[in-house]
Amino acid sequence: MKRILLLIVAVILSACGQSVTASETVTHASPNNLTSELFLRIVKTTSDRSKGYLEAWRRGSDGVFQLDRTFEICTWSGNLGPKLKEGDGQSPEGFYFVKPGAMNPNSSYHLSFNLGFPNAYDRAHNRTGSFLMVHGDCVSIGCYAMTVAGIEEIWALMEKAYDGGQPFVRVHIFPFEMTDEILATQTGNPNHAFWMNLKTGWDWFERERVPPNVTVSNKTYQFSAGD
Repeated sequence: MKRILLLIVAVILSACGQSVTASETVTHASPNNLTSELFLRIVKTTSDRSKGYLEAWRRGSDGVFQLDRTFEICTWSGNLGPKLKEGDGQSPEGFYFVKPGAMNPNSSYHLSFNLGFPNAYDRAHNRTGSFLMVHGDCVSIGCYAMTVAGIEEIWALMEKAYDGGQPFVRVHIFPFEMTDEILATQTGNPNHAFWMNLKTGWDWFERERVPPNVTVSNKTYQFSAGD
C-alpha cells in the first residue's frame, strides 16, 4: 500500500509538481464596454522578467478585443521552446482551445484547466504529454502556475464566458513577445521556424484585435479570419 501511495504522488508531481514561490501582480484595465467573450494570451518571458504574464482580453461592444487585465505568471518550467515529449518538463507553446469540460474545480492545485496538449499540431509532430494545465499554487513541472488569487480571477472570467454561451476559450502561448527585433536575435535557434509560424498568429491578433481561427495543415499552423 505504501508503494502504491508513493507511485500516485510521483504521477501527480510529474504533471506539475516542483515547489516554487513567487509574487504576482495583477493589472486591471477593464473598459466599461466589455462583453463576457474571453481570449487568453500567455507570454513565457519578457526582456526584464524570466517569468512572463497571462493576459485576459474581452471583446468590446465594437467587436474587437480589449485588454481586461494582466497576471504575472508565478512560474513555469523548462526552457523557451515547445513541449516535445512526456516527462521533458517543458511548458507548451502554441494555440489551444479550452472547453468547459477541461475545467477542474477539484484540482490539487486549487483550480486548474487543461490546455488540451497535444493539439493537432503537436500530434502531427509526434509530440507527447498529458495534463498540461494552467493552475494555482505557484508550483509547476510543465504547467503554467499562478497564485491562488490569480487563478480564481481567471477562473471567474472563464466561467462567465461559458455562461455567456462561448463554446471554448482560445489560449495562445508564446515564448516571448513576438516582435521582429526579438525574432531577429533567434535566427540560430532550432525553434526559429516554429516561432516564426507562431508569430503569424501573434501578428494577426496585434493587427486585427480579434484572435484568428487556427487550424493545422501540412504540419503547420494556418490562420483565417475569426468570428
